Amino acid sequence: MVFSVIILVLLLVLLIASGLMHFTFRQVTQMKLQTNESMFEYLERTGVFSQERFDTLDKREVQTTSKDGLKLHGYVLEPHPDLQRWAIIVHGYTVSLAVSTQYIDMFQQKGFNILLIDQRRHGKSEGKYTTYGYEEKYDIEVWVTWILENYGKDCVIGLHGQSFGGGTVLEYLSIAHPNVKFVIADCPYSDLTELIRHQLTVLNKIPAFPLLPMVDRYTKRKAGFRLGQVSPLKTVENSTLPVLFIHGTEDNYVPTHMSQDLYNHKPEPKRLLLVEEAVHGNAFGVDPNRYIHEVHSFIEEALDTVT
Repeated sequence: MVFSVIILVLLLVLLIASGLMHFTFRQVTQMKLQTNESMFEYLERTGVFSQERFDTLDKREVQTTSKDGLKLHGYVLEPHPDLQRWAIIVHGYTVSLAVSTQYIDMFQQKGFNILLIDQRRHGKSEGKYTTYGYEEKYDIEVWVTWILENYGKDCVIGLHGQSFGGGTVLEYLSIAHPNVKFVIADCPYSDLTELIRHQLTVLNKIPAFPLLPMVDRYTKRKAGFRLGQVSPLKTVENSTLPVLFIHGTEDNYVPTHMSQDLYNHKPEPKRLLLVEEAVHGNAFGVDPNRYIHEVHSFIEEALDTVT
Protein backbone atom coordinates (compact mmCIF):
# COMPACT_ATOMS: atom_id res chain seq x y z
CA MET A 1 0.00 0.00 0.00
CA VAL A 2 2.76 2.43 0.99
CA PHE A 3 4.68 1.51 -2.16
CA SER A 4 1.59 2.22 -4.32
CA VAL A 5 1.15 5.64 -2.69
CA ILE A 6 4.81 6.48 -3.36
CA ILE A 7 4.42 5.48 -7.01
CA LEU A 8 1.29 7.60 -7.34
CA VAL A 9 3.02 10.59 -5.76
CA LEU A 10 6.01 10.22 -8.06
CA LEU A 11 3.73 9.98 -11.09
CA LEU A 12 1.88 13.10 -9.98
CA VAL A 13 5.14 14.98 -9.53
CA LEU A 14 6.30 13.89 -12.97
CA LEU A 15 3.02 14.97 -14.54
CA ILE A 16 3.23 18.39 -12.87
CA ALA A 17 6.88 18.78 -13.90
CA SER A 18 6.09 17.74 -17.46
CA GLY A 19 3.19 20.18 -17.65
CA LEU A 20 5.35 23.01 -16.31
CA MET A 21 8.10 22.15 -18.76
CA HIS A 22 5.78 22.27 -21.77
CA PHE A 23 4.19 25.51 -20.54
CA THR A 24 7.58 27.14 -19.95
CA PHE A 25 8.87 26.02 -23.34
CA ARG A 26 5.84 27.57 -25.06
CA GLN A 27 6.26 30.79 -23.08
CA VAL A 28 9.93 30.97 -24.01
CA THR A 29 9.70 30.09 -27.71
CA GLN A 30 6.05 30.41 -28.81
CA MET A 31 4.29 32.98 -26.65
CA LYS A 32 1.17 34.49 -28.19
CA LEU A 33 1.97 37.45 -30.43
CA GLN A 34 0.52 40.90 -29.88
CA THR A 35 -1.60 42.64 -32.50
CA ASN A 36 -0.52 45.76 -34.37
CA GLU A 37 -3.52 47.54 -32.86
CA SER A 38 -2.36 46.89 -29.30
CA MET A 39 1.20 47.94 -30.13
CA PHE A 40 0.14 51.24 -31.65
CA GLU A 41 -2.23 51.86 -28.75
CA TYR A 42 0.76 51.55 -26.42
CA LEU A 43 2.90 53.88 -28.56
CA GLU A 44 0.08 56.42 -28.72
CA ARG A 45 -0.41 56.31 -24.94
CA THR A 46 3.27 57.08 -24.43
CA GLY A 47 3.14 59.79 -27.09
CA VAL A 48 6.02 58.46 -29.21
CA PHE A 49 4.23 57.35 -32.41
CA SER A 50 0.82 56.57 -33.88
CA GLN A 51 -0.99 54.24 -36.27
CA GLU A 52 -2.09 57.20 -38.37
CA ARG A 53 1.46 58.39 -38.84
CA PHE A 54 2.68 54.90 -39.77
CA ASP A 55 -0.09 54.56 -42.35
CA THR A 56 0.93 57.84 -44.03
CA LEU A 57 4.70 57.14 -44.04
CA ASP A 58 6.42 57.00 -47.40
CA LYS A 59 7.56 53.39 -47.10
CA ARG A 60 8.08 50.28 -49.20
CA GLU A 61 7.36 46.69 -48.18
CA VAL A 62 10.31 44.35 -48.78
CA GLN A 63 11.20 40.75 -48.12
CA THR A 64 14.14 38.38 -48.26
CA THR A 65 14.78 34.74 -47.38
CA SER A 66 16.61 33.42 -44.33
CA LYS A 67 19.43 30.91 -44.63
CA ASP A 68 17.03 28.17 -43.56
CA GLY A 69 14.36 29.15 -46.10
CA LEU A 70 11.97 31.39 -44.14
CA LYS A 71 10.36 34.47 -45.63
CA LEU A 72 11.55 37.56 -43.75
CA HIS A 73 9.50 40.76 -43.97
CA GLY A 74 10.35 44.41 -43.56
CA TYR A 75 9.70 48.01 -44.52
CA VAL A 76 12.17 50.42 -46.11
CA LEU A 77 12.05 54.17 -45.53
CA GLU A 78 14.39 56.36 -47.61
CA PRO A 79 14.29 59.93 -46.33
CA HIS A 80 17.90 60.38 -47.50
CA PRO A 81 18.17 58.55 -50.86
CA ASP A 82 21.46 60.31 -51.66
CA LEU A 83 23.13 59.04 -48.50
CA GLN A 84 24.41 55.52 -47.87
CA ARG A 85 23.61 55.43 -44.17
CA TRP A 86 21.24 52.71 -42.98
CA ALA A 87 19.77 51.79 -39.61
CA ILE A 88 18.25 48.35 -39.10
CA ILE A 89 15.77 48.48 -36.21
CA VAL A 90 14.98 45.18 -34.47
CA HIS A 91 11.95 44.68 -32.20
CA GLY A 92 11.39 42.57 -29.09
CA TYR A 93 9.54 39.38 -28.17
CA THR A 94 5.84 38.95 -29.16
CA VAL A 95 5.71 42.34 -30.93
CA SER A 96 6.62 43.39 -34.48
CA LEU A 97 8.23 46.16 -36.48
CA ALA A 98 5.31 48.38 -35.45
CA VAL A 99 7.05 48.93 -32.10
CA SER A 100 10.25 49.97 -33.89
CA THR A 101 8.53 52.95 -35.50
CA GLN A 102 9.16 55.02 -32.35
CA TYR A 103 12.86 55.23 -33.29
CA ILE A 104 12.43 56.34 -36.92
CA ASP A 105 12.81 60.09 -36.34
CA MET A 106 15.86 59.59 -34.14
CA PHE A 107 17.78 57.96 -36.98
CA GLN A 108 16.36 60.13 -39.78
CA GLN A 109 17.67 63.19 -37.95
CA LYS A 110 21.21 61.80 -38.27
CA GLY A 111 20.93 61.16 -42.00
CA PHE A 112 19.95 57.48 -41.89
CA ASN A 113 17.60 55.57 -44.13
CA ILE A 114 15.61 52.97 -42.20
CA LEU A 115 14.98 49.24 -42.48
CA LEU A 116 12.29 48.05 -40.07
CA ILE A 117 12.25 44.26 -39.84
CA ASP A 118 9.93 41.60 -38.44
CA GLN A 119 12.01 38.98 -36.66
CA ARG A 120 11.28 35.35 -37.54
CA ARG A 121 7.94 34.11 -36.12
CA HIS A 122 6.84 37.72 -35.63
CA GLY A 123 4.78 40.10 -37.73
CA LYS A 124 4.72 38.97 -41.36
CA SER A 125 7.92 36.92 -41.14
CA GLU A 126 7.76 33.14 -41.10
CA GLY A 127 9.06 30.82 -38.39
CA LYS A 128 7.92 28.43 -35.69
CA TYR A 129 10.20 29.15 -32.75
CA THR A 130 11.97 32.15 -31.23
CA THR A 131 15.63 31.34 -30.57
CA TYR A 132 16.81 34.62 -28.95
CA GLY A 133 19.53 35.36 -31.45
CA TYR A 134 20.77 31.82 -32.05
CA GLU A 135 19.15 31.76 -35.50
CA GLU A 136 18.08 35.41 -35.65
CA LYS A 137 21.67 36.70 -35.86
CA TYR A 138 21.89 35.03 -39.26
CA ASP A 139 18.67 36.79 -40.27
CA ILE A 140 20.39 40.10 -39.45
CA GLU A 141 23.31 38.92 -41.59
CA VAL A 142 20.89 38.31 -44.48
CA TRP A 143 19.37 41.80 -44.10
CA VAL A 144 22.81 43.43 -43.99
CA THR A 145 23.70 41.64 -47.23
CA TRP A 146 20.36 42.72 -48.72
CA ILE A 147 21.17 46.39 -48.02
CA LEU A 148 24.66 46.10 -49.51
CA GLU A 149 23.35 44.38 -52.64
CA ASN A 150 20.52 46.85 -53.17
CA TYR A 151 22.06 50.14 -52.05
CA GLY A 152 25.80 49.73 -52.55
CA LYS A 153 28.79 48.00 -51.01
CA ASP A 154 29.89 51.25 -49.32
CA CYS A 155 26.79 51.59 -47.13
CA VAL A 156 27.39 52.41 -43.48
CA ILE A 157 25.03 50.37 -41.29
CA GLY A 158 24.00 50.66 -37.65
CA LEU A 159 21.83 48.29 -35.64
CA HIS A 160 19.28 49.09 -32.94
CA GLY A 161 17.62 46.30 -31.01
CA GLN A 162 15.15 46.37 -28.12
CA SER A 163 14.81 43.53 -25.55
CA PHE A 164 14.88 40.29 -27.59
CA GLY A 165 16.02 42.51 -30.46
CA GLY A 166 18.83 43.76 -28.22
CA GLY A 167 19.91 40.19 -27.61
CA THR A 168 19.75 39.49 -31.34
CA VAL A 169 21.97 42.42 -32.36
CA LEU A 170 24.48 41.54 -29.63
CA GLU A 171 24.59 37.92 -30.77
CA TYR A 172 25.21 39.28 -34.29
CA LEU A 173 28.49 40.80 -33.07
CA SER A 174 30.09 37.37 -33.46
CA ILE A 175 29.55 37.50 -37.24
CA ALA A 176 29.37 41.26 -37.84
CA HIS A 177 30.04 42.54 -41.36
CA PRO A 178 32.71 45.30 -41.62
CA ASN A 179 30.07 47.73 -42.93
CA VAL A 180 28.20 47.50 -39.61
CA LYS A 181 29.74 50.34 -37.60
CA PHE A 182 27.77 50.39 -34.34
CA VAL A 183 25.15 48.57 -32.27
CA ILE A 184 22.58 49.95 -29.82
CA ALA A 185 21.11 47.38 -27.42
CA ASP A 186 18.10 48.59 -25.41
CA CYS A 187 17.21 46.41 -22.36
CA PRO A 188 19.01 43.29 -23.65
CA TYR A 189 19.62 40.06 -21.72
CA SER A 190 23.19 39.08 -20.94
CA ASP A 191 22.62 35.32 -20.87
CA LEU A 192 19.50 33.35 -21.81
CA THR A 193 19.90 30.68 -19.12
CA GLU A 194 20.17 33.35 -16.43
CA LEU A 195 17.21 35.26 -17.87
CA ILE A 196 14.95 32.19 -17.75
CA ARG A 197 16.24 31.35 -14.26
CA HIS A 198 15.34 34.90 -13.12
CA GLN A 199 11.89 34.76 -14.68
CA LEU A 200 11.17 31.36 -13.14
CA THR A 201 12.44 32.02 -9.63
CA VAL A 202 11.91 35.77 -9.14
CA LEU A 203 8.87 36.54 -11.28
CA ASN A 204 7.00 33.24 -11.01
CA LYS A 205 8.35 31.79 -7.72
CA ILE A 206 9.11 28.42 -9.35
CA PRO A 207 12.28 26.53 -8.38
CA ALA A 208 14.78 26.44 -11.24
CA PHE A 209 15.66 22.80 -10.56
CA PRO A 210 14.68 20.43 -12.06
CA LEU A 211 12.54 22.55 -14.43
CA LEU A 212 15.31 24.59 -16.07
CA PRO A 213 17.41 21.57 -17.18
CA MET A 214 14.23 19.90 -18.48
CA VAL A 215 13.30 22.98 -20.49
CA ASP A 216 16.84 23.22 -21.81
CA ARG A 217 16.82 19.63 -23.10
CA TYR A 218 13.32 19.99 -24.56
CA THR A 219 14.26 23.25 -26.29
CA LYS A 220 17.19 21.50 -27.93
CA ARG A 221 14.97 18.66 -29.12
CA LYS A 222 12.11 20.83 -30.43
CA ALA A 223 13.69 24.17 -31.41
CA GLY A 224 17.25 23.06 -32.14
CA PHE A 225 19.26 25.06 -29.62
CA ARG A 226 20.35 24.95 -25.98
CA LEU A 227 19.75 27.90 -23.69
CA GLY A 228 23.48 27.99 -22.99
CA GLN A 229 24.19 28.64 -26.66
CA VAL A 230 22.72 32.15 -26.32
CA SER A 231 24.98 34.35 -24.23
CA PRO A 232 25.52 37.94 -25.41
CA LEU A 233 27.87 38.29 -22.43
CA LYS A 234 30.32 35.94 -24.13
CA THR A 235 29.81 37.60 -27.51
CA VAL A 236 30.58 41.15 -26.36
CA GLU A 237 33.81 40.04 -24.69
CA ASN A 238 35.34 39.50 -28.12
CA SER A 239 33.98 42.55 -29.94
CA THR A 240 35.56 45.97 -30.44
CA LEU A 241 32.55 47.30 -32.37
CA PRO A 242 31.08 50.38 -30.63
CA VAL A 243 28.06 49.38 -28.50
CA LEU A 244 25.63 51.56 -26.55
CA PHE A 245 23.75 49.67 -23.83
CA ILE A 246 20.47 51.23 -22.63
CA HIS A 247 18.35 50.02 -19.72
CA GLY A 248 15.63 51.25 -17.39
CA THR A 249 16.57 51.31 -13.71
CA GLU A 250 13.24 49.73 -12.70
CA ASP A 251 13.32 46.84 -15.18
CA ASN A 252 12.57 43.57 -13.42
CA TYR A 253 11.59 41.54 -16.49
CA VAL A 254 15.12 41.72 -17.88
CA PRO A 255 17.03 42.95 -14.83
CA THR A 256 18.97 46.21 -15.16
CA HIS A 257 22.17 44.53 -13.99
CA MET A 258 22.26 42.54 -17.23
CA SER A 259 23.17 45.65 -19.24
CA GLN A 260 25.61 46.67 -16.52
CA ASP A 261 27.23 43.23 -16.73
CA LEU A 262 27.41 43.48 -20.52
CA TYR A 263 28.99 46.91 -20.29
CA ASN A 264 31.56 45.71 -17.75
CA HIS A 265 32.56 42.74 -19.91
CA LYS A 266 32.83 44.55 -23.25
CA PRO A 267 36.08 46.15 -24.39
CA GLU A 268 36.04 49.78 -25.51
CA PRO A 269 34.43 51.53 -27.29
CA LYS A 270 31.22 51.28 -25.27
CA ARG A 271 28.64 53.39 -23.47
CA LEU A 272 25.95 52.73 -20.88
CA LEU A 273 22.74 54.74 -20.47
CA LEU A 274 20.53 54.00 -17.47
CA VAL A 275 17.13 55.72 -17.61
CA GLU A 276 15.67 56.45 -14.19
CA GLU A 277 12.16 55.11 -13.46
CA ALA A 278 11.94 53.23 -16.76
CA VAL A 279 10.71 49.64 -16.67
CA HIS A 280 11.16 47.07 -19.41
CA GLY A 281 11.16 48.48 -22.92
CA ASN A 282 9.96 52.00 -22.15
CA ALA A 283 13.20 53.95 -21.67
CA PHE A 284 12.48 55.99 -24.80
CA GLY A 285 8.96 56.83 -23.67
CA VAL A 286 10.13 57.88 -20.19
CA ASP A 287 12.91 60.22 -21.32
CA PRO A 288 12.95 60.62 -25.12
CA ASN A 289 15.09 63.76 -25.11
CA ARG A 290 17.91 62.17 -23.15
CA TYR A 291 17.59 58.95 -25.13
CA ILE A 292 17.90 60.79 -28.46
CA HIS A 293 20.75 62.99 -27.22
CA GLU A 294 22.77 59.97 -26.03
CA VAL A 295 22.11 57.98 -29.22
CA HIS A 296 23.09 60.91 -31.45
CA SER A 297 26.25 61.55 -29.47
CA PHE A 298 27.14 57.86 -29.62
CA ILE A 299 26.56 57.68 -33.38
CA GLU A 300 28.73 60.74 -33.97
CA GLU A 301 31.54 59.20 -31.98
CA ALA A 302 31.15 55.77 -33.61
CA LEU A 303 31.20 57.24 -37.13
CA ASP A 304 33.93 59.79 -36.43
CA THR A 305 36.42 57.79 -38.51
CA VAL A 306 33.91 56.89 -41.24
CA THR A 307 34.02 59.08 -44.30
